[in-house]
Amino acid sequence: MAEPEPEPEPERDTEETDIRTLDPDDPPSCSSLTTKELQQNWRAVKQSERPVRLLFEIPSARIIEHTLSKHVVYQVVVMRSGSFDSRRVSVERRYSDFSRFYHKLLEEFDEELEEVVLPRKLLTGNFSPEIISERRLSLQDFLAKLYSVRCVRRSTLFPQFFTEQEQKRAHGLLRAGQFRPAVEQLQTVLDIEEKLLPWQQPTLIVPTLSALAVCYRDLDEPEQAFSVAQRALPAVRRYRLKHYRAALLDLLVDVGYQLGRPVAQLQEELTVLRDAERGEVSSRSLKELVVQEFT
Repeated sequence: MAEPEPEPEPERDTEETDIRTLDPDDPPSCSSLTTKELQQNWRAVKQSERPVRLLFEIPSARIIEHTLSKHVVYQVVVMRSGSFDSRRVSVERRYSDFSRFYHKLLEEFDEELEEVVLPRKLLTGNFSPEIISERRLSLQDFLAKLYSVRCVRRSTLFPQFFTEQEQKRAHGLLRAGQFRPAVEQLQTVLDIEEKLLPWQQPTLIVPTLSALAVCYRDLDEPEQAFSVAQRALPAVRRYRLKHYRAALLDLLVDVGYQLGRPVAQLQEELTVLRDAERGEVSSRSLKELVVQEFT
């Protein structure tokens, strides 16, 4: 689904940011600080301006056996450098998943990927510990090389590789009314999407936050539902996602009343939106939008 983009704004590329010098006019003034405090402030600035990059690790693999077949799955850990990242989040992917991802990228970025090659598939010995270990390290290096290509890391295909399977699994659980396991899957998706956000549109996390809001509401956890719906709203407003905006506002007003929150401004925003966009804004609930997302 194509997303309307806002007016272009000057954007600073966090992945290529250099450490800036302190502005002496910035508060608090130097005269009000001790030498120790100045040193602490300077270290804080250097820490905040450190370039942020993605790191990939494939620390393990396991063999899954079925009656007539077996295959290897690799644990892919996604981390961010340049800032404190306390949460290690991982997904499992087969070699065939890497292969599909690579060939999709080649359709769009064939020239840019001339020097990036997927580790070759072997006809025999795929399940020996030595081969699995060798391939594990090769696939880890493969992801790092893909990330080093600017157009790839900014492509929508990049987050899809890390989250699409979990998104589909979560939406299947949601449609089946299994909201707690759906939340677990969606939280993994959200953790990865947040790590990818510096290189993606802010709308990346809107479907996931919306699905979490629906799950928390049906789990009768209104505080959580209100909180995640609120997080989705700024990007929805800025990028003019009208259907999501009306549905999110409707949920926030309803849950806000339940929690005793002041919702008059949200109610007014919803009324103005529906009056101004009559016939264009869907009356579907957020749950209906979420269910449709991966149908």
